Amino acid sequence: MHHEITLITTIAAAFGFALILGFLAERIRLPAMVGYLLAGILIGPATPGFVADLDTASQLSEIGVMLLMFGVGLHFSLDDLLAVKRIAVPGAVVQMGLATVLGMAVASGWGWSIGSALVFGLSLSCASTVVLLKALESRGLLETHNGQIAVGWLVVEDLATVLVLVLLPPLAGLLGGNAGASAAGVPLWQALGKTVLQIAAFIALMLLVGRRMLPKLLWHVARTGSQELFTLAVISAAIGIAYGAAALFNVSFALGAFFAGMVMRESEFSHRAAAESLPLRDAFAVLFFVAVGMLFDPVVIVSAPFKVLAVVAIIILGKSLAAMALVLVLRYPLNTALTVAASLAQIGEFSFILAGLGMSLGLLQGEGQSLVLAGALISIALNPLVFAVVKPLREWIIARSPLARRLEQRPGPLAELPMETEGKYLKEQVVLVGYGRVGRRVAAALSEHGIPLIVIEQNREQVEILRKEGFAAVCGDAAGDPGTLIQAHIANAAMLVIATPDTVDIRKMADIARTLNPSIEIVLRAHGESELELLKREGIGAVFFGEEELARGMSSHALRRFAVETSSEVRETSTKSS
Repeated sequence: MHHEITLITTIAAAFGFALILGFLAERIRLPAMVGYLLAGILIGPATPGFVADLDTASQLSEIGVMLLMFGVGLHFSLDDLLAVKRIAVPGAVVQMGLATVLGMAVASGWGWSIGSALVFGLSLSCASTVVLLKALESRGLLETHNGQIAVGWLVVEDLATVLVLVLLPPLAGLLGGNAGASAAGVPLWQALGKTVLQIAAFIALMLLVGRRMLPKLLWHVARTGSQELFTLAVISAAIGIAYGAAALFNVSFALGAFFAGMVMRESEFSHRAAAESLPLRDAFAVLFFVAVGMLFDPVVIVSAPFKVLAVVAIIILGKSLAAMALVLVLRYPLNTALTVAASLAQIGEFSFILAGLGMSLGLLQGEGQSLVLAGALISIALNPLVFAVVKPLREWIIARSPLARRLEQRPGPLAELPMETEGKYLKEQVVLVGYGRVGRRVAAALSEHGIPLIVIEQNREQVEILRKEGFAAVCGDAAGDPGTLIQAHIANAAMLVIATPDTVDIRKMADIARTLNPSIEIVLRAHGESELELLKREGIGAVFFGEEELARGMSSHALRRFAVETSSEVRETSTKSS
């Protein structure tokens, strides 16, 4: 073939090797991302054999960055973040600061410049949202309170990192890098001021215009009934806005794509947009990780093993211990502290983006980027093991440490009912555990009919809101701390409704309730057909399963409709006959 096919060759090699190595990684219970990074190493210039075109792969990876950030914005909920803001915002900011300082201290000890040390420390401070979401989903923790805290924490990290990506170019000259990011001779405050104004103008345009135009665009396209046009509209908006943000406002592709997703979330078709753009987003995300792997030089593991160990120690031990201490200082339970610590024991996509930007600005040398990539590969591979250790480690610590037992329970004013609680909530009441999507519907139905209930919820902010709304609510872990059920006066309750999405401790919770109140009626939810059958066999209580109840409700509605029509026809026939 005489024509140039560099693009096709690069894509074919990237997808082919990524498929093989990603499959092998999943087979040995490692994240597929590890396989994608290894595929990049194999087709990169640091290893013998076939070498893909690095420039082409870099451009494809930019599209991957856009779509990854678009996905983050599309799933970003301000309400979800506000629900855990008291721990996620200060925790993420302080933890990133501590991790950055730790990385800078180590890099300075290696004789690196202040600019290199700063970029290196920042690259080690931000965890991968993609790795976290997959880890939480695989363990059924995504909808739990601890899962919400971990996701909210990383969303704040993502936002802080986006800000760093925007501010780093104007600061490059001051930090010893390329001064081309800002005009020669222009004062730093002026360059920063211009950057902030450009960002503000872009954000204002997106919130004032994009927030109205994008949902309308999706609505009009959806009316055509064409799935291809709808997917095209979503992808065009993501990449077009990202490119426009960079070309017109000098804003990074990442920030532009993020706001495109966040604005598109306002549309009633946001879930469809997320679902239909997911395959293309995943495909280009694979190319992004492959392109990052192509930049990695495996020689660094042999030439600088102690530096690699130091990086891994900062990521897995330094960041995790700092996060764990911060969560405990903010008076959250030990279980939450361990979950957040495990969530942060890895680095990913933003670390690659920061390291790449540092390289382009002349702030980070090749060794620094290779160390970041080595740390990412190792920490992502070890993250499933870190998560698996959380539960036995928590049980081991609690069994041997009175302090840990106190930290796990974390007594506080919200862990007790107010003294002025009305008597109707203290006898023959319903105790509702969990105030998520299911729990709030149950609470609304009971309140509508005047049935007294006490809500048990681990989210402190949610308990405060419930009390302001007039609900009797207790903050605590109903399964891990019997005192929580005692505070809800379970001994005198008529019914216990377990609506929590956490499947782990349902039996333990039911056993505690039966011990304190043998005659109590228990209602609980199952999260799968196998669990449904098991709970029914054990006879813990009345079990409800989402898919079964939905199917039953829909079929009952349809049968009632036909029954009404049949009865009407019978009455009409009888009238005519008479």
